[in-house]
Amino acid sequence: MKTLIVCVSKQYGNTKKIAQAMASALDAQVIEPNQVDATTFSEFDLVGFGSGIYFGKHDPSLYELVSQLPKNGGKAFVFSTHGRNSLFEKTYHKPLKEKLNEKGFEVIGEFSCRGFSDYHRIFKLFSGVNKGHPNSKELENAKIFAIYLIKKMQDI
Repeated sequence: MKTLIVCVSKQYGNTKKIAQAMASALDAQVIEPNQVDATTFSEFDLVGFGSGIYFGKHDPSLYELVSQLPKNGGKAFVFSTHGRNSLFEKTYHKPLKEKLNEKGFEVIGEFSCRGFSDYHRIFKLFSGVNKGHPNSKELENAKIFAIYLIKKMQDI
């Protein structure tokens, strides 16, 4: 199975750590949105899209990339790291999943976990939130999620 992971990880590398954990299980390459040609997506059986969550959404560069993709889709998964309470995490992926669906992608899974953040001023007052995240358990969960994706692709 040929897999690509498109990842934006800006501040502390939280999301890249998750992407690399998944990539190790999927034997995938991790690249940034500006490193991929939108016409090559059809070469992959599965594509992951992930970033940190900024103001409730994935990084704008992921949306820009998806808008450039042809409307022939494929299989995809979405992932993120976030600084806010996990109470909101179910809503974080919705806009990106909808954009991928518009391009004909079937989103077969999603993964999210906490990541250290001092992005907002209020977080800086407390020297950040989610110190030590993603932790080893969350990285292991990312690998388990990737193994789930492999099994799901085999069943399709």
